[in-house]
Amino acid sequence: MTFAQTRTSIPEEAKKEGLLAVVIGRAVRGVLAATSVVADWARAVQGVVTPVGWAVVAGSVVALAVGYAWGWMEFIAIGWGLALLVAAASVWLIGRGASTIELSLPTPRVVVGEQAEARLVAANPGRRRFGGVQLEVPVGGRVIERVLPGLPRGGAFDEQFRIPTDRRGIIPVGPARTVRADPVGLMRREIVWSQTVELHVHPRTIAIAALSTGFIRDLEGSPTRDLTASDIAFHALREYVPGDDRRFIHWKSSAKTGTFMVRQFEETRRSRLMVLLDLDVGAYADDAEFELAVSAAASVGARAIRDARTVSFVVSGRGRTGSVRGGIRGSAMRELPTVSRDRLLDALCVVERDDQAVMLPDVARAAAEGLPGVSLAFLVTGTARGVGPLRAAASRLPAGVDAVAVQCAPEGAAAARTVAGLTVLGIGYLEDLRAILARSASIA
Repeated sequence: MTFAQTRTSIPEEAKKEGLLAVVIGRAVRGVLAATSVVADWARAVQGVVTPVGWAVVAGSVVALAVGYAWGWMEFIAIGWGLALLVAAASVWLIGRGASTIELSLPTPRVVVGEQAEARLVAANPGRRRFGGVQLEVPVGGRVIERVLPGLPRGGAFDEQFRIPTDRRGIIPVGPARTVRADPVGLMRREIVWSQTVELHVHPRTIAIAALSTGFIRDLEGSPTRDLTASDIAFHALREYVPGDDRRFIHWKSSAKTGTFMVRQFEETRRSRLMVLLDLDVGAYADDAEFELAVSAAASVGARAIRDARTVSFVVSGRGRTGSVRGGIRGSAMRELPTVSRDRLLDALCVVERDDQAVMLPDVARAAAEGLPGVSLAFLVTGTARGVGPLRAAASRLPAGVDAVAVQCAPEGAAAARTVAGLTVLGIGYLEDLRAILARSASIA
């Protein structure tokens, strides 16, 4: 072989190898595409054939196999009869039933016990007439069923249905889906038309008097021991040093001493109100006590947000522990959002008692360490554990923090007493909270 032959043969072999690689690549892609199509088809079939349908298909295959293998005409007839039944059931799946279906909530937030409705609008802008399709809308743990009437071209179906709001929580509504199924129950085809919307059922709250009167006496802030050159609370006089603002020179004292004297102030900071809701399952005698406690705490928090106060709403964390030190503080308490009233009440929709909740005194200690500047703390709990945990929780708050404990006992007598310096309010109805707070504030 000459050098020229070698130069001409190498490209020919390369071309053959390249052609083979292209063929193999296309074959692999074709197999993958076919596998994907078969998998999609299998998922589609699996989604529409019911367990009864699979039993009929299996019976048809077995009957035909036995009939043709042994020559039994009865089994052949049964097998083809079942096959025809499956084919007839498949005809019921033809069509979609509508062109558009919209599901909406006119009022996405309601108070427990109030009337709530969802709106369902189905339209047919096409040419064909649709109708007679079953419509299903899951609402919480149940399914609302309707029969979609015949919709001519340009027709619409508009209906509102009620949503039960007898308990606080978040109720998922939807998605709206149409269902086509044969009378025997062999095939069932579901078409999803809308997204799932959520209805927030807020706890019941009551309007209470402004918390700035009586309990919180500093409307602009509370003075601290930190000194500053410019503020409201006067502290003392000191000698002038270069750089001090001349507006704060006290001229009478300067004339007496012969030295410029300037005013010195105590730095004031805006006070923080804290609401602590106990989630310990052993603190409440029943569900009614807990729901009353949630409503009472929500009422105080909502009023503080309305007054534009700095408020922190704290609930018990998970994981019982005897100490909140050493990095455990993050799990001992959980702070709910207080950006707005709706955000707070939305978070309270899903708050529940927990048998693993941290005890109230440990939660109070964690809140005291993690939330500086608290001047007033509301401790809301039940009556099952008595006053002992409340006193222990109040003792773990920093000195100077006014603690007000609220014990909830449905249909109990309203009372206000002082136990070892702790103000304990007992309420049997949510309206008692408003009356007791108004009376206590007027006395203060």
